[in-house]
Amino acid sequence: MQRFDNKVVLVTGAGSGIGQGSALRIAAEGGHVFCVDLDQAGLETTVAMIREAGGEATGHSCDVSDEQQVKDCVSACVAHYGSLYALVNMAGILRFDDTREIELDKWQKVLDVNLTGAMLFCREALPHLIETGGSIVNAASTAALAGLPCGAAYSASKGAVLAMTRSIAIDFAKQGVRANCVCPGDINSGMTNDIEWPPTMDFELMPRIVSLSGAKGPEAISGVIAMLASEDAIHMTGEDVRVDGGTLA
Repeated sequence: MQRFDNKVVLVTGAGSGIGQGSALRIAAEGGHVFCVDLDQAGLETTVAMIREAGGEATGHSCDVSDEQQVKDCVSACVAHYGSLYALVNMAGILRFDDTREIELDKWQKVLDVNLTGAMLFCREALPHLIETGGSIVNAASTAALAGLPCGAAYSASKGAVLAMTRSIAIDFAKQGVRANCVCPGDINSGMTNDIEWPPTMDFELMPRIVSLSGAKGPEAISGVIAMLASEDAIHMTGEDVRVDGGTLA
């Protein structure tokens, strides 16, 4: 399939995990991928992988929670490629805290990256997406749909992303822009690396977020993201598509 032949797609979180998998998949389908991440080394790896496979990609380092950096990032994408067809917002951070003890700055950091970062990219991309009749795919989570042990901050951010995406879908449907969420569950995306578990964590609750078929890699969801970003999903907007191996079935 070449669903993105010569179409420009901006992917955040492209340096690893689901963002990297999405960038690789979209590039393999002919897309010109503007890869965004704060991790410069990961970003360079993704761009190199795409180019080695014969695809087209450019890397841009950006802190998604910084308003000016996001403005500059989207402007750089359009200046480089001339247009923007789809935005794939996969940048995010995960932490676990006892809600009785979570520090405000740590709570705020999760919201700044997961929610505000997604909003800023949507805001800056929308004028360009209106021109191309494009689409947005935001990363929510099964944590937006069901309780996550010690996950108040992460769940709050992802629930808000889902609500925001539905609002964007309504606001811009008549202008030809679609906005959808993916809700991953039990995907080995790298977000759980080096997690600091709170001392009060009850690990007996963890089966709530484990899939029936076992954890999968980013390739298990990158195809779904590519579908939502493409015209195959022309009649889908405001949706949350759960990819969790039956966790919440």
